[in-house]
Amino acid sequence: MERLNKFLANAGVCSRRKADEHILAGDVSVNGVKIVELGFKIDPTKDKVEFQDKAVKLISDFVYYVLNKPKGVVSTASDENGQKTVIDFVPKVPRVYPVGRLDKDTVGLIILTNDGELTKELTHPSFEHQKSYTAVAKGSKFKVESDFETVIKKFKRGMLIDGKLMKVDSISVETSNPKHSTFNLDLVLHTGHNRQIRKMCAKMGLEVTRLTRVGFAKLRLDQLNLKPGEYKKINKSEIV
Repeated sequence: MERLNKFLANAGVCSRRKADEHILAGDVSVNGVKIVELGFKIDPTKDKVEFQDKAVKLISDFVYYVLNKPKGVVSTASDENGQKTVIDFVPKVPRVYPVGRLDKDTVGLIILTNDGELTKELTHPSFEHQKSYTAVAKGSKFKVESDFETVIKKFKRGMLIDGKLMKVDSISVETSNPKHSTFNLDLVLHTGHNRQIRKMCAKMGLEVTRLTRVGFAKLRLDQLNLKPGEYKKINKSEIV
């Protein structure tokens, strides 16, 4: 027996979290009966599952893409306002979904796949798959090396933001333009709170002017040779 939300994720319909939303909304039926119960279990070999009145079948072949996301593109499967999404840059068939999100102004490496189990593994902090970022930030109050040490300590120790403890696994700071108080930051983290790096920087008085994801799990952007907007089909073994 298998949970219905897991079955939907493995079939590439959506993430488990989104599947729960669809179940509660009455979009999913099993053997002709609408299911609105979270945690409902099915037998994938016997039960007929429908999503919005269309039969759902397990995917026999998973696909994996890595995209160098350009600035101004949203990391969703669709956008109600008609904005360009990461899905617009990869083949339409089979349907894939972004693994986690980069905010609209953040650029760099993002994975898209129809493998629901891998998506769960990559996005859940307990698996500790690290994501690496480079950031350019401005902050007029940071003048001496001891200021940088304070930033590093607070980023590692963590900050309570939006009711959540946000911290990084590692961080380094270098001055790129002392006259204009501009700094380069290299950050590694395995969590993925909404706009985490930007919010942590803001709390320290740093304004992020550019943020790039340069690594995710085993993938490294500088080894992929992808220009902004370009994608590459890869194997699962290249990711984890």
